[in-house]
Amino acid sequence: MKELEPSTNERDFLVAALKDGARIDGRNFYDFRTLRLSFGDDYGAVEVQLGNTRVLAKVSCEVIRPFADKPTEGFLMFNTELSPMASAAFEIGRQTDEEVLVSRLIEKAMRRSRALDTEGLCIVAGEKVWSIRVDIHFLDHDGNLVDAACIAAITALLHFRRPDVTVVGEEVTVHTLEQRNPVPLSVHHIPICISFAFFENGERVIVDPTHLEEQVKQGDMTFTLNVHKEVCALSKAGGIPMELDQILQCSKIAVVKVTEITAQIQAALDADAKKRQVARK
Repeated sequence: MKELEPSTNERDFLVAALKDGARIDGRNFYDFRTLRLSFGDDYGAVEVQLGNTRVLAKVSCEVIRPFADKPTEGFLMFNTELSPMASAAFEIGRQTDEEVLVSRLIEKAMRRSRALDTEGLCIVAGEKVWSIRVDIHFLDHDGNLVDAACIAAITALLHFRRPDVTVVGEEVTVHTLEQRNPVPLSVHHIPICISFAFFENGERVIVDPTHLEEQVKQGDMTFTLNVHKEVCALSKAGGIPMELDQILQCSKIAVVKVTEITAQIQAALDADAKKRQVARK
């Protein structure tokens, strides 16, 4: 089913509001929507709600044989699923351009920036390593799927615990959660995606666009950074050209937003850890 385009009245109203320095949902240009993080009963299950956009991430693991040229490296894989449940524009079994773009950005943000220590997933060199899989399900689409998916993926990886293992000679024993406490993954840094949308030939820049704003925008750009101000990835897929000073201004805004989101993720993880500790007593 083809996505319905916004009406001329909707477009004109949104652009007129931006010219007056306002957004139709009441936010300032550089404001994120309310971010909520909720955890499932299992480790590695996280639901992220960014305004009306909802994304669920679930991490799983299995023991497999490594590649011959990388005998000590484990695997980190991502699977994204955009179903009609998120939006009527998505169809089962048919990848849209948006799904391809989201998948590539998540790959760049997480795997290419080496956020996860894949060598720490080795059990027996050349024989057995952990393969970590992150399934990202989009539940509701109201814009900015990339940022929501990125937050969900990295939070799920931080929350996940893999089973402990014992190696005696060539024999590997994978312990259940009842036998031994599970082990957290070694995460080097926390990359966060911050998306911008441009209007009025780049004169108006907004953060965290809604679905309607994405339909009307003239261009977009996504920064991926961590709290150390390291740029992990920068994506600009078409749209209007940007001046260097505009890109630098966006990077400064992104640094502030990344710091705020990272602090919220850490606070949510700490709160969940305390909750689980109390439940075990």
